[in-house]
This record gives sequence, structure tokens and C-alpha cells, in this order.
Amino acid sequence: MQNDELRILFLGDIVGNPGRKAAIKFVQAHRKQVDCIIANCENASGGKGITIANAQELMDAGIDGMTSGNHIWHKKDIATLLSSSHQIIRPLNYPPGTPGEGYTVLNLQNNIKVGLINLLGRIYMETVDCPFRCLEEPLEKLNAVTPILLVDFHAEASSEKRAMGFFLDGKVSAVLGTHTHVQTNDFQLLPKGTAYITDAGMTGPHHSVIGVKKEIIVQKFVTQIPEHFDVSKESIQRVDYVEIILNRQTGKAISIKGCHELIDE
Repeated sequence: MQNDELRILFLGDIVGNPGRKAAIKFVQAHRKQVDCIIANCENASGGKGITIANAQELMDAGIDGMTSGNHIWHKKDIATLLSSSHQIIRPLNYPPGTPGEGYTVLNLQNNIKVGLINLLGRIYMETVDCPFRCLEEPLEKLNAVTPILLVDFHAEASSEKRAMGFFLDGKVSAVLGTHTHVQTNDFQLLPKGTAYITDAGMTGPHHSVIGVKKEIIVQKFVTQIPEHFDVSKESIQRVDYVEIILNRQTGKAISIKGCHELIDE
């Protein structure tokens, strides 16, 4: 790694206790080889939401910053941490007065600063403010601090994510999609130097349906009867992640690739 390059790993949505354990093992194995590790944590406790204790566990393991999404509110105590910590953020485009912040600056070693923004999509999701129009002020503030800006766009529709990538091309270092739990194969550098992937994937049970016991989901599709979604207890965990190499001085992306690692408990 050259001195003017910054290596960042972004972990796809952490799902439940199995996902947390896998994420911690992964971070411990890779921490010394990278400059920054970020993860989406919105499903890290029981498959929906995250508790303060579990968030602290992940941060103590070496995760520098955590983004979230529409499930962040399922554990009520997290509002306290959102309002007090700069390491965990919720989507920016929730209405004014919502606990927490939608963007932050992560202070890394060697005086490196990384700007982090979290957005929520609107197609097939609940009603929130426009994720495109809400960005002007945060981008201006973050650009005054650092050229290195990462965006987690937590959205359902690939078209909306793709549009956000081109909307922010040249304005941020990377646009990383989350929410669908399936890593896409479209990682690329956009024309103006922004790294992009439609979805980073999932950190959790490998032989599952987006983290849930496969038998439950199959039965629901067959019968159409609602079921309680339990996190799979499969012993093999899959860590989907994105590796991004950036120029420290300009914040421009040099490379991006989607990766995965299997971890056997």
C-alpha cells in the first residue's frame, strides 16, 4: 500500500448474533491491514435493530463507524447512543427532530478524517424526505473537513441506488448500497471517480435466506401464511464486504471490489 493510498473495508448488513460474531472475527483478522472499517449494523440484534450493548461490542472490536437503515428503531435504547456517539449514524433524510445524526466525521490514525453519510431510499420503503435534495448542506460541511466521503444508501430499488451513484459521481469517494443482503456484481468506478456498488451484501448465516432460517422463508412462500422470521443458526457465516482504495489527498477512488469470506464457528 502506497503512502498516498487509503484502504477501507465496508461490511454488508450485520444480521443477528451469528453476524456479530462473524464480523468481530473478521475485523480482528483484518484490522492491522486496513486504515478504516465501516459496517451497516441495523440488523445486528436479533435480526432487526441494534442494542447499545451490541453496538459497543462491535465498536470495541475495531469497527470505526457504523451506518444503519429503516430497522434502526426496533431497539428503543439505541436512540440514546445515536444522540451521543459520532461512530453510529441513522439515515440523514428522516424528519428534523429524529434522534441522532445522518452524517459524521470519523477520526482515524495519522490525522486521517473520513466523512460518512447514511441515506434511506423511498421506492418500496416508508415515507421519508428526499435522499437527493437533503445532501447539499452535509456535503458542504464535510468537504470543509475532508475530501474522503463515503455514502451508505440503504434502499430497495437498484434503479434508485444507481441514480444516486451518478448524482454523487465526482462529489463523494464512494456510494455503497445496502438493504437487500445480496452482494451485487456491479462494483465499478463511475466516470468522475466515485466508487460504486448497488449492494454490499450481508454479514451473517451463509445457508439462509437473507439471514433468516431458510425453512421459514420457503414455508411462507409456499403457504403465504405469515411467519416470525428467526435468524438462522447455521454454523457457517458469510462476510460480504467491499474493499475500496482511495487517494488520501483527493478522496478520489482508485479501485473497488466486492469480496466475501466464509467463517466457520
